[in-house]
Amino acid sequence: MRQNRKDYARLWRVGVALPLLASMGAGVSPMMADDNVKTTFQTSREWRPTIDNRADAVMVYGVGGNPSDRNGNRNFESRVKSWRDRGYTVHFMTGIAWGEYQDYFTGKWDGRSHLDEGQVTQRGDTIWHGHLVPYIVPSMNFLKYLKEAHVKRVIDAGIDAIFMEEPEFWARSGYSDAFKREWKEYYGTEWQPQHESPEATYLSNKLKYHLYYRALNEVFTYAKEYGKTLGRDIKCYVPTHSLVNYSQWQIVSPEASLASLPCVDGYIAQVWTGTSREPNYYNGKARERVFETAFLEYGSMESMTAPTGRKMFFLTDPIEDRAKDWDDYKRNYQATFTAKLLYPGVGDYEIMPWPERIYEGLYRVSADSDEKTKIPRFYSAQMQVMVNALNKMPVVKNTVSGNQGIGVLMSNSLMFQRFPLHEGYDDPQLANFYGMAIPLVKRGVPVKTVHIENLGFPATLASTKVLVMTYSNMKPLDPAAHEHLAEWVKKGGVLLFCGSDKDPFQSVPEWWNNGGNSYAAPSQHLFSMMGMPQNAGEGNYKVGKGTVCVMRHDPKEFILNENGDAGYISTLTGLYEKQAKGGALKFKNNYLLQRGPYTLAAVVDESVSDEPLTLKGKYIDMFDHTLPMKDEVTVTPNTQVMLLDVAKVKDGKKPQVLAASFRESDEKRAKGEYTFVAKSPIDTDGVARVLLPSAPKSVLIDGKESLVSNAWDAASRTYLINFENNPDGRKVTFRW
Repeated sequence: MRQNRKDYARLWRVGVALPLLASMGAGVSPMMADDNVKTTFQTSREWRPTIDNRADAVMVYGVGGNPSDRNGNRNFESRVKSWRDRGYTVHFMTGIAWGEYQDYFTGKWDGRSHLDEGQVTQRGDTIWHGHLVPYIVPSMNFLKYLKEAHVKRVIDAGIDAIFMEEPEFWARSGYSDAFKREWKEYYGTEWQPQHESPEATYLSNKLKYHLYYRALNEVFTYAKEYGKTLGRDIKCYVPTHSLVNYSQWQIVSPEASLASLPCVDGYIAQVWTGTSREPNYYNGKARERVFETAFLEYGSMESMTAPTGRKMFFLTDPIEDRAKDWDDYKRNYQATFTAKLLYPGVGDYEIMPWPERIYEGLYRVSADSDEKTKIPRFYSAQMQVMVNALNKMPVVKNTVSGNQGIGVLMSNSLMFQRFPLHEGYDDPQLANFYGMAIPLVKRGVPVKTVHIENLGFPATLASTKVLVMTYSNMKPLDPAAHEHLAEWVKKGGVLLFCGSDKDPFQSVPEWWNNGGNSYAAPSQHLFSMMGMPQNAGEGNYKVGKGTVCVMRHDPKEFILNENGDAGYISTLTGLYEKQAKGGALKFKNNYLLQRGPYTLAAVVDESVSDEPLTLKGKYIDMFDHTLPMKDEVTVTPNTQVMLLDVAKVKDGKKPQVLAASFRESDEKRAKGEYTFVAKSPIDTDGVARVLLPSAPKSVLIDGKESLVSNAWDAASRTYLINFENNPDGRKVTFRW
């Protein structure tokens, strides 16, 4: 194995690192998708009145539907037509790592069985997503099938945007014949079992990474070229979990390197309760920290794309894959929803996946009950108020409250060291990453994540005062990263390096230990570029106009032990205040952001205090399905709020719908009259706060007088309206 170190490293750099260099600023022209789609959702079903949620667009799932859905219409073209007939922009979504592809695996497509192309574990077990639906080793033959049998068909059906979701290779897999063939083709050597050494694990995971990079490049390039033959511009997007989640769940995916591909127009950040409830450690305790984890997940997706100009949709899900109760779903939906809105530079959203599951599924009424019911009316109304607000959510330059300018460095190689364990070195629940980030999130500091793959873009570190990093859980994939870091520090940046450099992956065959380099760890190369001792001990080092501080502790130590972060926080505070001249680093237990008229707030527990946050204004409570008016709102630890401040509404003298569980359209304003049409799914409550110049004398719903005397709130000049929703529309007329 050792005699091939140089060959492996050379092949890796040619096959994957060069695309990474492109994403680091080597001549990439970012492509901003220019369209009018602000909100979208995915469904495998045809249109029906129970799921007509009135987003801008719908992603119809799968040529043959979703493998998990055995009850839906399997005809793709008729499903597309059903949504178009209702006025939706129609896009296409399918899986790149799994899908309704039984005709390929069983041999119906080309006469040969391909069940050997599934992802296989050391025990010889195929990892299945459904019946005859394995997670895929994406061979060139499979990609040919995907292009010819699926992509061409949907483009021929008039689809102009394709979403290929979840390029996922399980870290525990890598033992199938198909993977062994890809190894031989890529590395030119015989396959080696990943469990035998850190080197084999690293090489195995880099190959998995490459295979889905290649897969998306192949499929999307074909889609765009075929579209051009028809005179059409096909947009291509990657719905993907965050790098934080994939690393924690031990899945390998191309993530940030896809930004180097000119065929990729954007992403969907697949963050929801199911990903964000994954436990992590803090103060020696492992537990769910949904808001905090979601905040970091959305942050890693935002920072991955912000320097590249790609379009980013943020996803939330009002329920999740695991069967829970409605109260659990509601509580965690509010947490993830608030977390995503705390990123004011992102204003496009996937409002929900699988509305058929949300509106029609049966789930427990409470945690201690076996009784199941469809979504309660109060929750569907609240959910619709929230998702309809996304249609109006502004992109603003405001920043969330708290000290700005602290970043945590991350790399795609976070996914390479997760499984299996070697030499007894464990990183439980991604503790080396969370050890740098969670102590700050818990103190009300809106820490940013920084992708090492994006360091070549000037914007990546433009607002960073202190950058925290480690190589205990990741490795730099190219020396160019160190060039950018050294240049940034020399110009005045402050770098905090935390790490013992004792994990078993420090010596894998990579650029820092071959090709003329003989560094025992990548940090040695970084330090040498800054004129520091290669084995720099703890302490501060002056580098040009900047500072490098070394802590010889792996970050996991900061959170696996009770009060283990005291030294880290003390060191970071000194660097921020003195070396970075960032001002006093203030700790608090809350986050607050104003986005146009929307006030977002979250209070975290396990923080510097248990004090609630009190807000005063003229608020509509968007997390209450009755849309009450409140002059004062108290936010307690481990809760969040979304409020609409009537005093901050734009064009405050114009009659308008402020908050509603339906989407309004066909608005008409005349002297003394305001009319609109309200559309939303059946079997849900229509509720709205409507801003008017004065108390209405008449409220007509489909021509029927419906005025309620006590529905007028004089202080806010809003009228609270209620009716039964209808996807065909309810005509509402106010007269005063």
